[in-house]
Amino acid sequence: MKLISIVVPVFNEEENIQVFYQEVCKYMEPLPYSFELIFVDDGSKDATPFILERLAQQDTRVRGLIMARNFGHQLALTCGLDYAEGDGVITMDGDMQHPPEMLPLLLTRWEEGFEVVQTIRISTEGVPWFKSITSALYYKIINKLSKVHIQEGGSDFRLLDKAVVQSFRRFKERARFIRGMIGAIGYKQVLVEFVAPKRYAGASKFSLGRMLHFALDGITSYSKLPLRFAFYIGLLFALISFSVTMHVIYIKLFTLEAVPGWATITASILLLGGLQLLGLGIIGEYVGRIFEEVKQRPLYLVRAEYKRRKQE
Repeated sequence: MKLISIVVPVFNEEENIQVFYQEVCKYMEPLPYSFELIFVDDGSKDATPFILERLAQQDTRVRGLIMARNFGHQLALTCGLDYAEGDGVITMDGDMQHPPEMLPLLLTRWEEGFEVVQTIRISTEGVPWFKSITSALYYKIINKLSKVHIQEGGSDFRLLDKAVVQSFRRFKERARFIRGMIGAIGYKQVLVEFVAPKRYAGASKFSLGRMLHFALDGITSYSKLPLRFAFYIGLLFALISFSVTMHVIYIKLFTLEAVPGWATITASILLLGGLQLLGLGIIGEYVGRIFEEVKQRPLYLVRAEYKRRKQE
């Protein structure tokens, strides 16, 4: 019987875990698979670790990985994928916005021969219009900048064949944008659309700051165009500055007109100074990421693992 690993990163989800566990069992138990449910606690401050410990003691199919601190959603996913032992691995969130009732469909597409079954969120109930618009705009921008196409509406709700997981484990970068990594990894892929319901309980842990950091990881991981953009902008304004300088020299040598001077010079200095700082900021972002990578520190640390051994 094939083993299916279900990897679920959680952060302060004490209100959702029990319901999520029951729903997963409801849809997986009738299927002709054995399964393991791997919860990865990403440094929760509420009762999440205690609930995971209790579930692991009650059900041998449940494993709880407690990370030493909050490493972020993408590294929590990576941790779960490293520990997964299944022939197929499903990653999903534990807030019920990735519907457990879709699990049989993902497995059906996998059995048809697809090695990556990627879900596409066509809409989310209760999401503000601002977030929907900015999300769509972000995917348009990143696909313009990147050579790797990243599917608009893509989520971290997907099924990966064991061969894909083994290939994924070879990626060692720290600044992770797993949606891009899976898109670039190849293999036989298929898309499945779904409508995300509202969270069962609690509030989203993805603040504006976290979303911006996540977006920046995606752009810098898969595109060098911002560096070229800074170069081209610098070249453009260097040509403009040269033209203005030639114009000032012409007026000074060949006309009697007075050059007003200070206002234009001040504005030019501020403009060029701002552009220089922008370019340095872009370069600094890439250099900072190089600095983080070369230290070769562990991607994550697991403080505890909750798992009850099966009785012989």
